[in-house]
Amino acid sequence: MLEEFLKPWWQSLENPQEAQEAVLRTLLSGYRQTRYGIEHGADKISSIEQFRASFPVITYEDLKPLIVTVMEGDFEALLPEPPIDWAMTRGTTGESKFVPITRTDLEQRVACGPRALLSYVHCSQSYNTLMGWDMNLNFPSSVGKKAVPGGEISYGYSSGIYAKHNASKTRIKMVPEQEEIDALGGGITIKDWENRFDLAYEKSKNKDATMVIGVSQTMIQFASHLKKQKGIYPKDLWNIDVLVCTSLADIHTKHKPALRGLYGDAAVRDLYGATEGMYAQQLDEQPYLVPNYDTYFFEVESGRKLRMLHELKTGQYGSLVISSCLFPRYKIGDLIRCMGKNYYLVIGRDRRFTLSKHLLSRLLDF
Repeated sequence: MLEEFLKPWWQSLENPQEAQEAVLRTLLSGYRQTRYGIEHGADKISSIEQFRASFPVITYEDLKPLIVTVMEGDFEALLPEPPIDWAMTRGTTGESKFVPITRTDLEQRVACGPRALLSYVHCSQSYNTLMGWDMNLNFPSSVGKKAVPGGEISYGYSSGIYAKHNASKTRIKMVPEQEEIDALGGGITIKDWENRFDLAYEKSKNKDATMVIGVSQTMIQFASHLKKQKGIYPKDLWNIDVLVCTSLADIHTKHKPALRGLYGDAAVRDLYGATEGMYAQQLDEQPYLVPNYDTYFFEVESGRKLRMLHELKTGQYGSLVISSCLFPRYKIGDLIRCMGKNYYLVIGRDRRFTLSKHLLSRLLDF
């Protein structure tokens, strides 16, 4: 059963070019239903070259006027289907962004999200992991409402929205339930997190928790809170098999020792997701990310050149440009480095000294 779930991903790795061509055909069928897509000739495009020549690389700032239009109810300006939810970024790198979540987008997240966990189970043959509980330390899926002309929209955090829908679609048991986290209310203040951590402890303390999936910083903060309030670490209560970690670069080189010190002899698996999608995850014991070539269309901006992600050679790097069912040719703001054979590292935000810091860090690691 695991093999069948992972098979589309595995097949895309055998021939990334073919997989990316198929993904683009699917994406274009959606773009042709939007005014933005029609304005850029989506109905006349039949190749990767034409797509890259017709659609510009865009950032969130470029999209903001269209996103406001979608918020006001005119979804066809940018999307082929109406949003079913809205996600808000945490604002750690600037002003919070609001990102629409459509049914297709959510289905893709639910399909791609478990791949890191299931790959771990498949490689290690640790099937009992799936019989235990996933300790839910995610952000709330419902935070507040934003007034827009003609009404208002409800919004939450993408990790909570994903967790809520993932629980209903898969057999993974989550504790606490996302609805219990949402019921606490609040946002991301220290007090809000303390309340959620207390809830997680009370609901999980007598459960057989075997996994934690979510934001790496939250895992560390929960362990610190538990030590401060109860005088114990997670490893003293639960036999965690695997930590599926997202939102931090250099998980394996910088943060894995600390995580295992807090959670015990757990495997650590990397997941690259963002408010806008679930893009890549760890495939095996190699401490690198492997893209979801069967779901998203990947390009890399390196200097003045744009090329397909799978065309990068070992050691080459660039800024990721991702096309999805939400946004075409979206520059997400992360630097990625090719490690060879479909393995990659997200080395951090696309800023002036990120690459220099990464190369120096790798040099010191050796």
